[in-house]
Amino acid sequence: MGSGKHTYFLSDFHLGIPNRMGSLERERRIIAFLNEIAPQAEAIYLMGDVFDFWFEYKHVVPKYHVRLLGKLAELTDAGIAVHFFMGNHDMWTFGYLSEEIGLQVHSDTYVTEINGKRFFLGHGDGKGPGDKGFKRLKKVFRHPLNQWLFGRLHPNLAFGMAQHFSYKSRAAGDDESQFLKENEWLYQYCKRKLASTHYDYFVFGHRHLPICTAVGTNSLYINLGDWIVYNTYAVFDGENLDLRTYPTHEPAGFGRG
Repeated sequence: MGSGKHTYFLSDFHLGIPNRMGSLERERRIIAFLNEIAPQAEAIYLMGDVFDFWFEYKHVVPKYHVRLLGKLAELTDAGIAVHFFMGNHDMWTFGYLSEEIGLQVHSDTYVTEINGKRFFLGHGDGKGPGDKGFKRLKKVFRHPLNQWLFGRLHPNLAFGMAQHFSYKSRAAGDDESQFLKENEWLYQYCKRKLASTHYDYFVFGHRHLPICTAVGTNSLYINLGDWIVYNTYAVFDGENLDLRTYPTHEPAGFGRG
C-alpha cells in the first residue's frame, strides 16, 4: 500500500430496487462516498450484488446505473484498482465490466495479501453448510448452456422474468435481523478455513447485516451489511480493518463479540 493509502470494501447495493427513483437516490449516495474516498483509495472491493440484476448480451447491457459505471471507469482510469465480485444477483457478466469499465472481476472467493495481512474475500452466497437448494440453483445459473439459452430471450422478457424472481427471492429470504454466531453459515465456513490455513481477515457480503466478530484466536470475520439500510463499509488502513458507517465515517458499532 502507498503511504497514507487505504483499501475499501463495500457490498450489496442492489441497484434497481425498489424502483427507479429509490435506486437513483442510493446510486447518488454511493457515488458521493466514492468521491470522498478516491484521494486516499489504493483499492476498492465491490463484494457482490452491486446490481439487483445484471445480464450482458453480446452487444447490449442494462440501460441503468450509468452514473456508477462512469464513476468506476473514472476510478480505474486514475489507477485505482477496483475489484468486482459476482453476487447471486449479478453473476452474469461476460466481459463488459472488465473490458469497458476496467474492473477486476472475481467469480468466486479470492485470497490476497495487503500490507502483510491475509484476506479471504467473497460475496458469501452458497458458502458453509446448509442451503443445498440454493447451491444447486447456483450451478444451474452458472452453467454456460443455461446462460446461452437465457441470452436468446428478448431483453424485455428476460429482465421482466429476472425482476419477478428477484422479488420472490427477497420475499422468501432468511431473517437477516440477527447474527446467530455458531449457527451462522459464514461463521462456520470461516472456522473451517482456519483449520487448514491462517487468514487475518474474512470479508463477505450477502447477509445484509453488518457483523464484526472474532473467529478463531487471531482472525476477524466482517460482513459488510448493505447500502439499502445500513450504508456500511470496511476500510483497511494498513494496520487495522474497521467497519464504518457513511456519511459519518464513524465506527459502525455492530460488533458481535
